[in-house]
Amino acid sequence: MTSTLSKDIIATISDGSHGDPFSILGLHSIKKNGDEKLLIRAFRPEAKEVFALIGKAKPLKLKRISDEGLFEVIVPRRKTRFEYKLKVVPHNGKEFEIIDAYNYGSMIDEFNLQLWGEGNHQKAYEFMGAHPKLVNGVNGTHFVVTAPSATRVSVIGSFNNWDGRVHRMRKYHDQGIWELFIPHVTEGDNYKFEIKSPAQDPPLKKADPFAFYSELRPGTASIVKDIEGYEWKDEDWVKNRTKRQGQNSPISIYEVHLGSWKKKVGEDPGFLSYRELADDLVGYVKELGFTHIELLPIAEHPYDPSWGYQITGYFAPTSRFGTPQDFMYFVDKCHQENIGVILDWVPAHFAKDEHGLRRFDGTGLYEHEDPRQGEHLDWGTCIFNYGRTEVQNFLVSNAVYWCDKFHIDGLRVDAVASMLYLDYSRKEGEWVPNQYGGRENIEAIHFLRKFNDAVHHQFPGVLTFAEESTSFGGVSRPTETGGLGFDYKWNMGWMNDTLTYIEKDPIHRKYHQDQLTFSLIYAFSENFTLPFSHDEVVHMKQSMLAKMPGDDWQKFANLRLLYSYMYTHPGKNLLFMGCEFGQWAEWSQATSLDWHLLEWGTHRGLQLLVKDLNRISKEQATLHEVDSDWRGFEWIDISDADNSIISYLRRGKDPEEYLVVILNFTPTVHHGYTIGVPDAGEFETILNSDSEYYGGSNTGNATIHAELEGWHNQPAKINITIPPLAVLILKPKKK
Repeated sequence: MTSTLSKDIIATISDGSHGDPFSILGLHSIKKNGDEKLLIRAFRPEAKEVFALIGKAKPLKLKRISDEGLFEVIVPRRKTRFEYKLKVVPHNGKEFEIIDAYNYGSMIDEFNLQLWGEGNHQKAYEFMGAHPKLVNGVNGTHFVVTAPSATRVSVIGSFNNWDGRVHRMRKYHDQGIWELFIPHVTEGDNYKFEIKSPAQDPPLKKADPFAFYSELRPGTASIVKDIEGYEWKDEDWVKNRTKRQGQNSPISIYEVHLGSWKKKVGEDPGFLSYRELADDLVGYVKELGFTHIELLPIAEHPYDPSWGYQITGYFAPTSRFGTPQDFMYFVDKCHQENIGVILDWVPAHFAKDEHGLRRFDGTGLYEHEDPRQGEHLDWGTCIFNYGRTEVQNFLVSNAVYWCDKFHIDGLRVDAVASMLYLDYSRKEGEWVPNQYGGRENIEAIHFLRKFNDAVHHQFPGVLTFAEESTSFGGVSRPTETGGLGFDYKWNMGWMNDTLTYIEKDPIHRKYHQDQLTFSLIYAFSENFTLPFSHDEVVHMKQSMLAKMPGDDWQKFANLRLLYSYMYTHPGKNLLFMGCEFGQWAEWSQATSLDWHLLEWGTHRGLQLLVKDLNRISKEQATLHEVDSDWRGFEWIDISDADNSIISYLRRGKDPEEYLVVILNFTPTVHHGYTIGVPDAGEFETILNSDSEYYGGSNTGNATIHAELEGWHNQPAKINITIPPLAVLILKPKKK
């Protein structure tokens, strides 16, 4: 087989090892007998014959120059470049016409390349990944991926029989980026990247890190998807988001795992779709009065029992519940019902699945090479290398993407403590100190500040939450003052101390009152969210109701008391699904919540209490206006440990407005108990968690009158009946 190419070059094209296919394939100029000639080369391993179609001229047959399927032809009587098609006659099947992918030049502009190389690209998803495009009247898809250590990257899919030799990509060596526009590949086509590197044999087959859509597990391919064109109807919500989500606004969050909130009866796996959830779940949350829904991770993940925390597709809403547009509809419906949407976001670690990010180009591209830095021992996952520009581009762009394309209102960052400390959950000798010999992960700290600045700058009013369990300072302080830049920090200390206290038999609580009150020592050091999350009702920790001591009546009373305490304590509130009506069983991602329990009055009563707590939290500015400052809180009495009773005031921006909160953590009824209050006059009870309406004993006063006599360092006092295991919220009547 005579050819214009050497045998060595033909061999590298035929076996897929050639690193620069654009220098060989497509339309090229050559010199033959001293004259400039044009020729066409194509690699079509499925072809028996290949013809070039040039305008109205007679089809020009290409000569086979390798058994594997390399063809070429010198074009007669043409001196300038031209458009052409290929007609492929396969060994088996019907002939077809295609436009040659190697007849297209570069489509990435210098600005994108510069931002990527700097590590400052905040919207890399606009050019990375797979983007359907119309180029010179031809529909196709533009593929871009980063793989700096690869010697060859190909796009593989059903459109080329998953053969990595057919659609090899062009490399930008300075940035480690590869690209290719493939005509005729359109929305709905499955694809992966085949990546060959010196460190990897055979080649890797990887899903697209920037894919907008993926196959439903157990499939692992990415899917070409156009996510533009959705017509949003949430203009009012977005316009007023900053006001709705300000620190002086009520925020009450319902945490949800979409796959198990409710399932279709008799179906496996029985998932409700995003659109079905938009009707059922959103209506339920609105009825209960929550201001926000927080979703456990919905980015694509292969393993259901990971709850979404071991991700392989960071830019793809999981196909378990529908398409990206279906998820847009869900968010849109939430906003139309004045409900914000918060996503659980996981930049701390990623799954090790072979088709995912791990050793993406044969090296630790996204993770550290050193397992002392790159392996998360607790979760069997990989830790991102935050010092790499590729990782910074990837993660910051991902955070921006959810807010940009899906109008997300907040990101709850999972496992921040594991990011901040190099020795997190590691023994001596299992971690590498930073450049100064310390344990802080300086690169992760820099990344978190960069992420928060990017989100807050581009999307004013969008909130960020840190699940951070240590005493690291300034988590919710601005980056310009040295903080990490989050809006809120989960108050894990409050959650642990409070649950430890309330799980004790009431007879022993008087010895542990400091656990109940300790949180107020640091309650205003950060902007806090008070969480009773999914983590507290799994792994043999028992459900919230089952944790409570005593008989069934006392269990429900204790839980009503606990929730009332959370809603009156400074901070925003979060409650995991099912906790609002008192599931007996621990949460399982495999089954639906036990909705049948609402046939029982005690469970309905607990649900009604949560509904009223949400309503009161919104109506009473004193419970939400000043959550992160001592001006919003004042102790009345912290000293009555013998009776396990505490009382305090909640104040709003107007210091003259206040609520009196009294909590009794024993099943003893106290008659004629004296509490100091700021004013004489009449008080109304706006909440009694012991009301029969909620399943309580209905103990309490019909009317409450305060006398002008000093008590508890207050100018007036009331004598009241305090119900068992209950909270009273009192409000002075307007004079």
